[in-house]
Amino acid sequence: MFAYYFNKTPMQIFHGKVALIDYLKSIKRNRSTIGFVPTMGALHQGHLSLMQKSISENETTVVSIFVNPTQFNNPEDLAKYPRTLDADLKKIASLSPEIIVYAPPIDDIYEGKPSSQSFDFDGLENQMEGKFRPGHFNGVGTIVKRLFEIVEPTNAYFGEKDFQQLQIIKKMVAKNKMKVNVIGCPIHREQNHLAMSSRNELLSPEEKQEASLIYKILVGAKEKFQSNSAKTTVKWVEKAFNHYPIFKLEYFEIADEETLLPCIKKSKAKKYRAFIAVFVNNVRLIDTISLN
Repeated sequence: MFAYYFNKTPMQIFHGKVALIDYLKSIKRNRSTIGFVPTMGALHQGHLSLMQKSISENETTVVSIFVNPTQFNNPEDLAKYPRTLDADLKKIASLSPEIIVYAPPIDDIYEGKPSSQSFDFDGLENQMEGKFRPGHFNGVGTIVKRLFEIVEPTNAYFGEKDFQQLQIIKKMVAKNKMKVNVIGCPIHREQNHLAMSSRNELLSPEEKQEASLIYKILVGAKEKFQSNSAKTTVKWVEKAFNHYPIFKLEYFEIADEETLLPCIKKSKAKKYRAFIAVFVNNVRLIDTISLN
C-alpha cells in the first residue's frame, strides 16, 4: 500500500491484491457497503460521475485502474491506449481522498501469462462488438469477475456507453451467482455531445469537433425509426456517413435491449437501442442511444 498526498491529505493506493483484500476485510467490520468503479484509467468526467454516485450510495468506494490486455484483440490498440496514472490519481483525490485505489501490475491480476476464461453469455457476446472484436468479451468477463472476487463490492458502477458490456456483466453475475448489484449509469457527453471516452484523448481538436456528427446521426436515426423499419433506418445511417470521408462506419445496428438481437420487425412490447462503432481516421469510437 502507498499513500498518495493531495493537498497534504493521504489517499490509499494498493498495487497488490493481498494487501487490498486484507485492508477491505479490516474495514468491513465497521462499514457495511462497498461501491466499486472498475476503469482502465485515462479518466474523464464520465468516470468521475460513476465515482460520485458510488460515494453517495456507499460507505466505502474502491476504484481500479488497470489496462486489461486480454480484452484487446488488436495489439496496436492495446499499445496506444492512453496510460495517465499520475493525472488519474489527482482527479480521484480531488473528488475524494477517501477513495481507495487499486492499480495493479499485470502479474498481480494474472499471476503469469495473461489469458482469458471462456464464458457463455447466452449469445449476448455474439452481437455488435463481439462480431468485430473476437475474444473481447471473454477478456472483459475474466477481468471483471477477478476484480469482483478481489474487492467483493456491494454495488458496481458502469457507464451505459458500453451498453453491451453492461448487459454481459449482468449476465455473468447472474450465472455465477455473485453477490453484487451491477448498476448502469447515463452516458456523459462532451459539450458537442460526443460520448466521453478515454479514446477521445487520441483525437486532434479538429477530429474531436468533427466527431460530434456521430451523436447527430444517432439522434436522426432515433427520429427516423419512429415511423420507419429498422432496415430503412440502418440504410439511412449508412448513407449519411458516405458523405464524410473522415469517418469509416464499422457497424450500425438496432437491437432489442434485453437480448441484443437485431430488430427484424418492430414490437411495441420491446425496448430498442441503436448501437454504433465508427472510426475517426484511426481512432475507434462507440456510442448508443435508446430508441423508445
